[in-house]
Amino acid sequence: MTTAIRCGTLIDGTGADPIRGATLIFDGDTIIAIARDGDAPHGADVIDAEHLTVMPGMIDCHVHLGSSTWGLQERLLTPFSLIVAHALNHARVTLEAGFTSVRDAAGTPRGVKMALDRGLFPGPRVRIAVSALSQTGGHGDSVMPNGANIRPVSELPHTVVDGVEGVRRAAREVLRAGADQIKVHTSGGVMSPNDEPGATGFSPDEIAAIVYEARAAGKTVMAHAQATQGIKNAVLGGISSIEHGIFLDEEVVDEMKRRGTWFVPTLVAPLWVVRRAEKDPSSVPPYALRKAREVMAAHQGSFRLAVERGVRIAMGTDTGVGPHGSNAEELERMVEGGMTPMQAIVATTKSAAECARIAHLTGTLEVGKRADVLGVDGDPLADIRVLQNKHRLSLIMRDGIAFKSLVGVPA
Repeated sequence: MTTAIRCGTLIDGTGADPIRGATLIFDGDTIIAIARDGDAPHGADVIDAEHLTVMPGMIDCHVHLGSSTWGLQERLLTPFSLIVAHALNHARVTLEAGFTSVRDAAGTPRGVKMALDRGLFPGPRVRIAVSALSQTGGHGDSVMPNGANIRPVSELPHTVVDGVEGVRRAAREVLRAGADQIKVHTSGGVMSPNDEPGATGFSPDEIAAIVYEARAAGKTVMAHAQATQGIKNAVLGGISSIEHGIFLDEEVVDEMKRRGTWFVPTLVAPLWVVRRAEKDPSSVPPYALRKAREVMAAHQGSFRLAVERGVRIAMGTDTGVGPHGSNAEELERMVEGGMTPMQAIVATTKSAAECARIAHLTGTLEVGKRADVLGVDGDPLADIRVLQNKHRLSLIMRDGIAFKSLVGVPA
């Protein structure tokens, strides 16, 4: 079935100038033409979006569908089967926010992805990491100071490991469990009980073993990397993307640009830690609040440096630290940090698709790509905050199927 969307303004995600009065034409799930003169093929179902800005569905390169803003007590009282149910609900909420694809950075099992792919539940296209590799005492080690381990018993592989052979086996196990990319912690972090954001995690030899296993399987590695040395180890070790990147310096930024390493900044993550603590102190441990406050200025400075030096940036939020469905705030934070609104949109569409390795499917509105479409009642180039208003997202389509439509999509 051929469908034509008459657009008010078309932003195709490539960074090109917007087009007024174009018609986006797709057959089934695939875009077959963009008519700049506004003509629709004879017999096509026509969607009147002439009052909307039409752009690609947004992409978040760092979410945790299986996590939420739960406090420690609630986490301990939540069985893994209920976490899976929450993950599927979080997927729906994420799609409602205009995100048609996400890269999950650990905690979500293969069955959630399969359920979404099979259409059993509404949600975005998902790339999963399954579990994140951490050294003992590192960011992913859930053993609390009293010796209790708050990691749920589940089908997710155990990934707190040490030494080359330990990380090699863990990498193979997450790949066996269905990982689209391997997630590794090369530094400490904010929410973990046993380390600091400035602490380095995993040795270069351990990183090399992980990268080797990923490449052997045709996959990439994403690194939770906040400490300067942890970032450098990840970049020099061939890891594809740096997540958070709180303590960048000029040397590593230049190396990232030279190698084409992605930076996924997650600027909203520490903000949400502070907001949660202010609203419900029991939801955030005191150590995490302290660390979040300490890193915010450096985080913002690192982002500005990366923008100025031309590092490849892909949008990501660490949602799960903050509430699902709030993802689009990251674009506002990126604009505050030195990006233009168009740069922020490209980071959330074309660049995010490239980082997540789904650019052959989505990220831009071009012939041959999937019809992942967002229709916005407003101009995000004039006010990027409009993307945060779900009431202004009048059309949301994934693979040519309307999840939400206030413009009369044909049945």
